[in-house]
Amino acid sequence: PGVGAFEDAMVELRRRGLVDPIMAAIDAGKPFLGICLGLQLLFDVSYEDGEHAGLGAIAGEVVRFVPGEGRKVPHMGWNQLHLRRPAPMLAGIPEGRHFYFVHSYYVVPRDEGVIAAETSYGPRFCSVLWRDNLFATQFHPEKSQRDGLQILKNFAELPDRRPNRTPAGAAT
Repeated sequence: PGVGAFEDAMVELRRRGLVDPIMAAIDAGKPFLGICLGLQLLFDVSYEDGEHAGLGAIAGEVVRFVPGEGRKVPHMGWNQLHLRRPAPMLAGIPEGRHFYFVHSYYVVPRDEGVIAAETSYGPRFCSVLWRDNLFATQFHPEKSQRDGLQILKNFAELPDRRPNRTPAGAAT
Protein backbone atom coordinates (compact mmCIF):
# COMPACT_ATOMS: atom_id res chain seq x y z
CA PRO A 1 0.00 0.00 0.00
CA GLY A 2 2.92 2.39 0.39
CA VAL A 3 3.83 5.24 2.70
CA GLY A 4 1.22 6.25 5.25
CA ALA A 5 -0.88 3.12 4.93
CA PHE A 6 -0.58 1.06 8.15
CA GLU A 7 -4.22 1.55 9.14
CA ASP A 8 -5.46 1.06 5.56
CA ALA A 9 -3.45 -2.14 5.21
CA MET A 10 -4.82 -3.60 8.46
CA VAL A 11 -8.38 -2.65 7.48
CA GLU A 12 -7.91 -4.39 4.14
CA LEU A 13 -6.36 -7.51 5.70
CA ARG A 14 -9.33 -7.77 8.06
CA ARG A 15 -11.89 -7.06 5.30
CA ARG A 16 -10.44 -9.83 3.15
CA GLY A 17 -10.28 -12.29 6.05
CA LEU A 18 -6.51 -12.61 5.80
CA VAL A 19 -5.42 -11.97 9.39
CA ASP A 20 -6.22 -15.49 10.62
CA PRO A 21 -4.59 -17.27 7.62
CA ILE A 22 -1.45 -15.13 7.95
CA MET A 23 -1.16 -15.83 11.66
CA ALA A 24 -1.93 -19.54 11.14
CA ALA A 25 0.86 -19.79 8.53
CA ILE A 26 3.33 -18.09 10.88
CA ASP A 27 2.25 -20.26 13.83
CA ALA A 28 2.53 -23.41 11.68
CA GLY A 29 6.19 -22.66 10.95
CA LYS A 30 5.78 -21.77 7.29
CA PRO A 31 8.56 -19.41 6.13
CA PHE A 32 7.14 -15.88 6.12
CA LEU A 33 8.69 -12.72 4.67
CA GLY A 34 7.46 -9.20 5.37
CA ILE A 35 8.89 -6.29 3.38
CA CYS A 36 8.69 -2.64 4.48
CA LEU A 37 5.08 -2.15 5.60
CA GLY A 38 4.94 -5.96 5.79
CA LEU A 39 7.54 -5.76 8.59
CA GLN A 40 5.63 -3.04 10.42
CA LEU A 41 2.28 -4.87 10.24
CA LEU A 42 3.78 -7.77 12.22
CA PHE A 43 3.96 -5.60 15.36
CA ASP A 44 1.43 -4.95 18.13
CA VAL A 45 0.79 -1.29 17.43
CA SER A 46 1.66 1.56 15.09
CA TYR A 47 1.44 5.26 15.85
CA GLU A 48 1.11 6.26 12.20
CA ASP A 49 -1.74 8.81 12.03
CA GLY A 50 -3.15 7.70 15.38
CA GLU A 51 -2.84 4.42 17.25
CA HIS A 52 -3.63 1.25 15.30
CA ALA A 53 -3.41 -2.43 16.21
CA GLY A 54 -1.20 -4.60 14.03
CA LEU A 55 -1.00 -8.38 13.67
CA GLY A 56 0.73 -8.83 17.02
CA ALA A 57 3.13 -11.52 15.76
CA ILE A 58 6.04 -9.54 17.27
CA ALA A 59 5.75 -7.61 20.52
CA GLY A 60 6.62 -3.97 20.04
CA GLU A 61 5.63 -0.80 18.31
CA VAL A 62 6.05 1.22 15.13
CA VAL A 63 7.18 4.83 15.68
CA ARG A 64 7.97 7.84 13.47
CA PHE A 65 11.43 9.17 12.73
CA VAL A 66 12.12 12.61 14.14
CA PRO A 67 13.62 14.94 11.52
CA GLY A 68 16.87 16.64 12.42
CA GLU A 69 20.57 17.13 11.75
CA GLY A 70 20.34 16.45 8.02
CA ARG A 71 17.70 13.74 8.41
CA LYS A 72 14.63 14.17 6.27
CA VAL A 73 11.47 12.15 6.78
CA PRO A 74 10.82 9.90 4.98
CA HIS A 75 14.13 8.06 5.11
CA MET A 76 14.59 7.45 1.41
CA GLY A 77 17.57 6.08 -0.45
CA TRP A 78 20.52 3.76 0.10
CA ASN A 79 21.74 2.95 3.59
CA GLN A 80 23.92 0.33 5.26
CA LEU A 81 23.09 -2.80 7.20
CA HIS A 82 24.96 -3.44 10.44
CA LEU A 83 24.70 -7.15 11.19
CA ARG A 84 23.83 -8.07 14.78
CA ARG A 85 23.60 -11.83 14.38
CA PRO A 86 23.78 -14.41 11.61
CA ALA A 87 20.45 -15.06 9.93
CA PRO A 88 19.76 -17.54 7.12
CA MET A 89 18.27 -14.82 4.97
CA LEU A 90 21.49 -12.77 5.25
CA ALA A 91 23.84 -15.56 4.10
CA GLY A 92 26.47 -14.11 1.77
CA ILE A 93 25.69 -10.50 2.73
CA PRO A 94 28.80 -8.79 4.16
CA GLU A 95 28.70 -6.19 6.93
CA GLY A 96 27.99 -2.66 5.74
CA ARG A 97 26.25 -3.46 2.43
CA HIS A 98 23.76 -0.89 1.14
CA PHE A 99 20.04 -1.47 0.61
CA TYR A 100 17.21 0.74 -0.62
CA PHE A 101 14.88 2.24 2.02
CA VAL A 102 11.75 4.37 1.81
CA HIS A 103 9.84 4.79 5.09
CA SER A 104 8.84 7.33 7.73
CA TYR A 105 8.28 4.84 10.56
CA TYR A 106 10.44 2.13 12.07
CA VAL A 107 9.87 -0.83 14.39
CA VAL A 108 10.95 -1.07 18.01
CA PRO A 109 10.78 -4.72 19.07
CA ARG A 110 10.27 -5.36 22.77
CA ASP A 111 12.73 -8.29 22.49
CA GLU A 112 15.91 -7.04 20.82
CA GLY A 113 16.87 -10.67 20.25
CA VAL A 114 14.71 -10.68 17.09
CA ILE A 115 16.92 -8.03 15.44
CA ALA A 116 19.25 -9.56 12.83
CA ALA A 117 20.50 -6.25 11.40
CA GLU A 118 20.21 -2.56 12.14
CA THR A 119 20.58 0.62 10.16
CA SER A 120 21.46 4.12 11.37
CA TYR A 121 19.26 7.05 10.50
CA GLY A 122 19.45 9.20 13.58
CA PRO A 123 18.73 6.31 15.90
CA ARG A 124 19.79 2.79 15.01
CA PHE A 125 16.69 0.87 14.05
CA CYS A 126 15.77 -2.72 13.24
CA SER A 127 16.18 -3.16 9.49
CA VAL A 128 16.12 -7.00 9.43
CA LEU A 129 14.05 -9.10 11.80
CA TRP A 130 14.35 -12.85 12.27
CA ARG A 131 12.57 -15.17 14.68
CA ASP A 132 12.22 -18.85 13.80
CA ASN A 133 10.34 -18.94 10.47
CA LEU A 134 9.52 -15.22 10.52
CA PHE A 135 11.74 -12.90 8.44
CA ALA A 136 11.19 -9.24 7.61
CA THR A 137 13.08 -6.29 6.17
CA GLN A 138 12.44 -2.56 6.44
CA PHE A 139 14.25 -2.00 3.15
CA HIS A 140 13.11 -3.19 -0.26
CA PRO A 141 15.25 -6.16 -1.36
CA GLU A 142 13.54 -6.13 -4.76
CA LYS A 143 14.97 -2.61 -5.32
CA SER A 144 18.38 -3.34 -3.81
CA GLN A 145 20.23 -4.82 -6.77
CA ARG A 146 22.47 -7.89 -6.39
CA ASP A 147 22.43 -8.02 -2.58
CA GLY A 148 18.66 -7.64 -2.49
CA LEU A 149 18.27 -10.49 -4.96
CA GLN A 150 20.60 -12.60 -2.78
CA ILE A 151 18.31 -12.03 0.21
CA LEU A 152 15.25 -13.06 -1.80
CA LYS A 153 17.10 -16.13 -3.10
CA ASN A 154 18.14 -17.06 0.44
CA PHE A 155 14.54 -16.78 1.60
CA ALA A 156 13.22 -18.82 -1.34
CA GLU A 157 15.70 -21.60 -0.54
CA LEU A 158 14.81 -21.86 3.17
CA PRO A 159 13.68 -25.32 4.19
CA ASP A 160 10.02 -25.64 5.07
CA ARG A 161 10.02 -26.66 8.73
CA ARG A 162 6.30 -27.20 9.15
CA PRO A 163 5.58 -30.39 11.10
CA ASN A 164 4.21 -33.41 9.18
CA ARG A 165 4.80 -31.79 5.79
CA THR A 166 4.15 -34.13 2.86
CA PRO A 167 6.65 -33.48 0.04
CA ALA A 168 5.11 -32.24 -3.23
CA GLY A 169 4.05 -35.13 -5.41
CA ALA A 170 4.20 -37.70 -2.58
CA ALA A 171 1.28 -40.01 -1.99
CA THR A 172 -0.80 -39.28 1.09
